[in-house]
Amino acid sequence: MRRIVVISTGGTIASRRQGPGFVANAQGHEVMATAPVPDGVSVEVVDLFRVNSPRLTTAHQLTLLHTVHEVLSDPGVDGIVVTHGTDTLEESAFLVDLHHDDARPVVFTGAQLPLEAADGDGPGNLHDALLTAATVRGLGVLVVFAGKVHSARGTVKTETLVADAFADPSGAPLGAMGFGRVAVERRPARPAALGLPAMPGIPPRVDMVMHHAGADALLFDAALDAGAQGIVLVATGAGNATPEFVEAVASAASRGVLVALTTRVASGPVTEIYTQGGAVDLVAAGAVPTGTLRAGQARIAVLSALLAGTDGAERDRVLRHALAEPRTGVFAPA
Repeated sequence: MRRIVVISTGGTIASRRQGPGFVANAQGHEVMATAPVPDGVSVEVVDLFRVNSPRLTTAHQLTLLHTVHEVLSDPGVDGIVVTHGTDTLEESAFLVDLHHDDARPVVFTGAQLPLEAADGDGPGNLHDALLTAATVRGLGVLVVFAGKVHSARGTVKTETLVADAFADPSGAPLGAMGFGRVAVERRPARPAALGLPAMPGIPPRVDMVMHHAGADALLFDAALDAGAQGIVLVATGAGNATPEFVEAVASAASRGVLVALTTRVASGPVTEIYTQGGAVDLVAAGAVPTGTLRAGQARIAVLSALLAGTDGAERDRVLRHALAEPRTGVFAPA
């Protein structure tokens, strides 16, 4: 028997109607009761949270990260499945992946339809996640959804309502479910895992600011004034903004604030092409380009870098390591 621990955090897969909408109020064993368990798999449930995922905080996510490490400290555990709301699943999965140094898989899944829906997708997704956790090794943290197996890194929610809700817009899935088994077609490129951070009393503040036509640096400066230790600038195109943002980035960097540069475009890398406030100038001012990682996961990379220590140079090194693209050659074999 393969021993799989399911960590239940809430989300649509655990939601029932409450008044005019749905609320994640089901316990983990109730969620598990809806799903067929694959042959040869035994399941244990950890009821961690019951929360709609837009309400998750950094403290929630760090608690989840530490819980995953605690569960894997038992050598008798063969893998973990995390049931999670889809709105912020991409962030939590990437956080766990950045700090995951174990051949045993951690598989995130959820649902687009609530617990008691007659045509719900939760039971099938949970079955597939259990099967994946019981059979694969050495692939890091995975997202299993709608019959597809994705690497946590780069995978984001791409559809608000349809069942096939997750993809890496700049890459392909790792594999798929078929004929009662997991078919893995490729291995993900992953940097060497970061160490497990301590649980801070107050997590560092990391904000996101989006550029748009007519934007100024008011909200960027407001984030600094609010005490942000890290900022993700969601730029246009291949990573472009304005000279006003360049000045704001330089000011932030001079104060030891980490700035990551991503784009609001769905796919493709951040690239240094343009000046006059473009990525050429933003990077020269101190912003760190995020490659193909988008805003939510870029924010997680900044968070992990801030949690790595107080030395500014070390934080910058960790951020660049977490954001590194495969072509840089820093990736260790999966």
